[in-house]
Amino acid sequence: MNLDAPEYSHRLSTDFTPLPTSLKPGELYAAVPKHLFERSTITSSRYILRHLSFALVFAWGAYHIEEVAGYFGGGYWVERALWGTYWFWQSIIFTGFWVLGHEAGHDALSPSHAVNEVIGVILHTFLLTPYHAWRLTHRTHHKKTNHMNHDETHLPWRRSDWTGLPPEKEATEHDYKDLVEETPAFTLFRLVIRQFIGFQMYILNNRKGNPKYYGKFTSHYDPDAKLFKPKDRTQIIFSDICILSMIALLTYWDPTVPYYRDKEWTFLRGALGTVDRPMFGWIGRFFWFGVAHDHVAHHIFHAIPFYNLPEVTEAIKPILGEYYLYDSTPTLYALWRSFTQCQFVEDEGGVVFYKNQQGRAQVRVSPEVHSGLEPSKTNGYVEVANATDDHTDEIGHIEKDYSEVEL
Repeated sequence: MNLDAPEYSHRLSTDFTPLPTSLKPGELYAAVPKHLFERSTITSSRYILRHLSFALVFAWGAYHIEEVAGYFGGGYWVERALWGTYWFWQSIIFTGFWVLGHEAGHDALSPSHAVNEVIGVILHTFLLTPYHAWRLTHRTHHKKTNHMNHDETHLPWRRSDWTGLPPEKEATEHDYKDLVEETPAFTLFRLVIRQFIGFQMYILNNRKGNPKYYGKFTSHYDPDAKLFKPKDRTQIIFSDICILSMIALLTYWDPTVPYYRDKEWTFLRGALGTVDRPMFGWIGRFFWFGVAHDHVAHHIFHAIPFYNLPEVTEAIKPILGEYYLYDSTPTLYALWRSFTQCQFVEDEGGVVFYKNQQGRAQVRVSPEVHSGLEPSKTNGYVEVANATDDHTDEIGHIEKDYSEVEL
């Protein structure tokens, strides 16, 4: 049964061409109404209090589960069903707390940096996340999204990471079957393990982080880790003292999302290497504050409050056109699809896509990309000479305004 959304299927049937380097962040910035950049401590506090009230109501319900079970005749299975219902909804709510802490990490809840810091530390410490350590590495991820050499996390395995897998031109179907393919049951087991402890493993030992620059077992709890600068040491220690996962996967982990190496990467190309998804419908919009619904806009304008991002998304979609990635595929099916289709990328190539268990990419890169041509805004092709070598103008905007509003 194929549950792929039509927009996803369209991307599979179309050759991929990178975003034109002529499109600059400032053009998107100009399309967004200026009032959407304004952050309100009062408005954000209302959302936090609303969310806290739901958590307290469910906690009160859990305290009275035996009493509630009595109204349904009592018994072991009635209580188990009620506890299952409680933990499902409370986990949804706790994930929302993490999202609010994420917003604080971007200074998107309040114009006051101090207020954002207090909220972020409280919410993330409650969920056993070292706030400052995560905030600093997440900042690097936003600057270098989908850069194969410099992104901090969400990096795909390379062909060379699969011990014994021959080069692409030498590999046979038998090689992929022996080394990459696995039974559906084992795939499901790995998927469940990653969903339950994947984020904790990333925080603890840099699992799915960038091993080239930080090492495979670098920890977010280590104040002297290569992840951080010496000036960050005090904040990391503070986060550790305070402490005494699916959303991220599906917004980046997709067979139709490109990854770039040095000469092909630009800030906008990286930022647009994310996918907007109506994750769990109204549940994701209401309890997770649309973190997956408007993730593309968030990557371009990280400091805009979450409650303004739906309007931002609508403002930039006409400019981005086909470069705006959206996928309405049912969430759990999309998760399974990504887990089975996203195995590794090639060690070479300026633009690469995930390959599946048979060693095949689902998206074909346009031949013009390999011939030194890139798309113009009119969809024609123009010859470029090192057009993507220097993006200091774009990165300069981001570096300069990263604590405020990017251009």
